[in-house]
Amino acid sequence: MASIGKYNTLPVVAITDKGAYLNANELGELLLPNRFVPEDCQIGSEIKVFIYADTADRIVATTEKPFAEVDQFASLKVSQVNKMGAFLDWGLPKDLLVPYNQQHSEMEVGKYYLVRIFLDLKTDRLVASSKLDKFIDIWPADYQKWDKVTLTIASKTDLGFKAIINDLHWGLLYDNEIFKPLRTGKKITGYIKQVREDGRIDLSLTRPGEGKVKDFSEKLLAHIAEHDGFSPLHDKSDPELIKRILGVSKKTFKATVGNLMKNGKITIEANGIRLKDS
Repeated sequence: MASIGKYNTLPVVAITDKGAYLNANELGELLLPNRFVPEDCQIGSEIKVFIYADTADRIVATTEKPFAEVDQFASLKVSQVNKMGAFLDWGLPKDLLVPYNQQHSEMEVGKYYLVRIFLDLKTDRLVASSKLDKFIDIWPADYQKWDKVTLTIASKTDLGFKAIINDLHWGLLYDNEIFKPLRTGKKITGYIKQVREDGRIDLSLTRPGEGKVKDFSEKLLAHIAEHDGFSPLHDKSDPELIKRILGVSKKTFKATVGNLMKNGKITIEANGIRLKDS
């Protein structure tokens, strides 16, 4: 079954001077305008398209890519506000509506807001909401320590950043464990540090010990390679300099350097580190 607000791979059933018609099952045959039709398209071809309602409220297909799809969170910019609500730029010709009753606080033109995109079952229209709590799972999270998860960064707090875990649960990243710039709406990989007895979840951007070293090794090697095989960073470098350039703590940096040296990937010199084959 084809889904509104999501990507669908649909077969071509007819080609006309207007474009290709795709079989979307219960949604009928959808026109893919000529400007989106691949050059080698023919009847029977399958095309990956996004389905949504256009400015005339017709269900249409497009190969244009929105910034997010239904049931996802995204940070989007308000392009206009009128009596219906706020309209967000989400990368398609028709902006995404946030009705007034779906606004956590009154939205302003030009500002970004973290929202959840959903299909209004009463109207079959795609809309968004900044009332995020109602989309968070009420059931206790079933995560294991150091599970790898996808995080959507939400609001800043006194302790750090709230983040949405796998589009399902709230978690917290603590300031003293953040070594890279974060912004609302950014999607990053994280790890479950612990699930507390009260159900609250602590997060980390890196795994401990050996896992952390493995995670960072490729980034450090890429950094050295990008600088002609040599980096002036070393064990006496300022921790803040390491954090600013590489986005990790000095402890992680030193552990990774030691691991790469043992594995014959780099050599340590008085004023920096060098790739072994440079």
